[in-house]
Amino acid sequence: MKLSTSTLLSLVLFTIEALSLPTESTKSFDITDLANTDLTPEEFFLTLPEPQGLTKRQYSGSTYNQLTDGTACRPVTVIYARGTSQAGNVGDSAAVGPLFFNNLSSRLGGTTQLAIQGVTYSASVSGYLQGGDATGSTTMTNLISTAATRCPSTKIVLAGYSQGAQLVHNAAQRISAANAARVAAVVVFGDPKRGQSFGSITASKIRTICHTGDNICEGGTTITAAHLNYQQDAPAAATFVAGKV
Repeated sequence: MKLSTSTLLSLVLFTIEALSLPTESTKSFDITDLANTDLTPEEFFLTLPEPQGLTKRQYSGSTYNQLTDGTACRPVTVIYARGTSQAGNVGDSAAVGPLFFNNLSSRLGGTTQLAIQGVTYSASVSGYLQGGDATGSTTMTNLISTAATRCPSTKIVLAGYSQGAQLVHNAAQRISAANAARVAAVVVFGDPKRGQSFGSITASKIRTICHTGDNICEGGTTITAAHLNYQQDAPAAATFVAGKV
């Protein structure tokens, strides 16, 4: 299969966020490796050798609704918005979201200590270009209100990657002062709105993680390698949040 320049550009700009490499893994490939195959980027990635010595992951799914599916309230509730084109409502098991959940769980004493709620939204490129999907932003705002009302003792954590970080900003700016006070911590990865407001949430509760060379963190549209490896920051993000809850 020969890849045209336009096809390569499309892969880079529109689907590459769906490729989330595990923190512990050194697996990678050059986009030109696809030229002589009939595989999608995701399919090609799965053909690469698995790294050795990975730790067990408790969060291996791509969709979690533990705030809305009847799960009992837990000490900590994480409301997470995935990036553009990522799977489910939190990204697949190799994405930064589930890796962050696993690291946080290990620091808090296990999965029974936290509820994971993904934000279900279209996560399209057009939503990113508009500053974060409008419907998704409303959904996240409503989930925060649900957590505050349904689970009055839970510590609320807001988190998101890429376009998901845009949703965190948008939702944080819309919630009431009372609900903002219920937010114990905020973590955003690859934040296109870096430096912009999180409403009335106290600054000391917020951690923005942006890599040098990540154009998305400058509000741009160019995907570089620096935007694709935030999995490596999952442990530090979890440590920050654990210290706030």
